[in-house]
Amino acid sequence: MSVKKESAFSVGEHVVYPLQGVGIIKEIEEREFRGNNIQYYVIYLDISDMTVRIPVAKSKEMGIRPIVNPQEAEEAIKSISKDYKPTPVDWKARYQMNVDLLKEGSIASIAKVVQTLYHRSKIKELPVQERRLYDSALRILIDETAYSLNKDKEEMQMLIFSKME
Repeated sequence: MSVKKESAFSVGEHVVYPLQGVGIIKEIEEREFRGNNIQYYVIYLDISDMTVRIPVAKSKEMGIRPIVNPQEAEEAIKSISKDYKPTPVDWKARYQMNVDLLKEGSIASIAKVVQTLYHRSKIKELPVQERRLYDSALRILIDETAYSLNKDKEEMQMLIFSKME
């Protein structure tokens, strides 16, 4: 059942779901759960071909946010070309630090994870979990900046890699 009540986002709007990527709100629906009517955002995540339902009341707590404006997207891209600061050698500590940054959900923290793991991979091959984290962060950064700057994803990927070199 579709509903038209007040919510932070509207149908057709692109949003970022931390750790998952960029999605589009396909619908705002109301469903009964344990005797209560709860509103949900129905978000389609193109990158994983997955649809998720997020309770509207918990969307902020879960880190759902709008796509950043073009200025913030450009700042994130510039930030990955700044001086790289080495991270902890212990991969478990580094992994947890990067997961925490991704959970933050800001484009700046996503860019930091991409920069850190990219440079680390140039020194030594990343463990499988870190490689997945890097791939996920890179995908989210490319998607969000492409939507924000209204550019092709392949073009954004080339730009991001050129900034990190």
